[in-house]
Amino acid sequence: MNQINHSIPSNRLSAPSRRLSVAVWQTWGYFVAFIALGLVSASLGPTLTALAQQTRSTLAAASFLFTGRSFGYLLGSLQGGRLYDRMSGHPLMAGVLLTIALIMFAVPLVPALWLLAAMLLLLGAAEGALDVGGNALLCWVHGARVGPYMNGLHFFFGVGAFLSPIIISQLTLLSGDIIWPYWTLALLILPVAAWLWRVPSPLPAAAAPGDAPGVRAPATRLSGSAARLLLVLIAAFFFLYTGAETGFGGWVFTYTVRLGLGSETTAAYLNSLFWGSLTLGRLLSIPLAAHVAPRAMLWGDLVGCLVGIGLIVFWPTSSLLLWVGTFVFGFSMASIFPTVLSFAERRLAITGRVTGWFFVGASAGSMALPRIIGQLFEAIGPRVTMHTIMVDIIAATAVWALLTFFATRAAKAATTDR
Repeated sequence: MNQINHSIPSNRLSAPSRRLSVAVWQTWGYFVAFIALGLVSASLGPTLTALAQQTRSTLAAASFLFTGRSFGYLLGSLQGGRLYDRMSGHPLMAGVLLTIALIMFAVPLVPALWLLAAMLLLLGAAEGALDVGGNALLCWVHGARVGPYMNGLHFFFGVGAFLSPIIISQLTLLSGDIIWPYWTLALLILPVAAWLWRVPSPLPAAAAPGDAPGVRAPATRLSGSAARLLLVLIAAFFFLYTGAETGFGGWVFTYTVRLGLGSETTAAYLNSLFWGSLTLGRLLSIPLAAHVAPRAMLWGDLVGCLVGIGLIVFWPTSSLLLWVGTFVFGFSMASIFPTVLSFAERRLAITGRVTGWFFVGASAGSMALPRIIGQLFEAIGPRVTMHTIMVDIIAATAVWALLTFFATRAAKAATTDR
């Protein structure tokens, strides 16, 4: 364990108590960082129309911003994972947060679409590095006990994503533009960077001490070709899941306005409902993660996603079912990402590099699906948004079935060999 910073009141504690005290500070640092990440991640959808006007672009052209940002996310995830294996984690996370704040300050001042896309590519790279760091370091702190903490981490991401459209909507109404909303989000990030800078970083998984006595041992971990195939399947699942989450969160605002199902203010609140229901679901999943197997949770989540998106697809003119479907869809998506990470932690050695590959899949999905929706939106019509997302969720369900089948068979084979 790194030397404890003097700002953490643990110098009079015994060694186990000191480690627990540091772990609490570390864990809350990641939680607050993910509130900041949620604030930033959910900011593009509600401001897409304003950014198109700012750069004198069409919506179809402005949808390229999703692609640039997600490509940056992919690069940040891949390179960031390697950096966390080699460098002290918290100074790296603090630097990434500072970078995000500076870019958010500059976004509403950029007049050219190509330059804005380049800035969002850098923003995405910083977000990817922050996302990988929070997830990997949390696994290093808690090991096999990470399940409830992982759900808590993504709950706090949902808190930020829920608050972001509300902050943007209210400040836009007050100021008449998107400058103050972006600047406010940038200022909120700075204290988080200072927090992480002052808290000691955890040791990498390979160097960390074992789990405490009495903690349930992890399931059989795979190696070799079995581990690589499992890694590919999990990355593919994240590709589909994140595409659906980003596609819905990024386009439901414009979908609602274009179909005449609500005003821009109403659409912003609907956007917040999606992130709010996702946040509520993650809050409720924290105690569930300690008692329910990841496989059972995931099947329930995927069925709920199909029900929620189905309500919107099959009754496209109903404002009521749009709100109900949005809530059900967001609530059902809530625990998918952290639960799959917990599932992976029990079957793979979670290094920064492995976590980075998970987020490469996730960022590729968040790059591909919103871009596809953007190209089809004006060519076919707004309703294609929800149809595309429904096809994506069906494909994710098929990949999860294949993933669990393979993981079960590979684990049995590994146990038999031993």
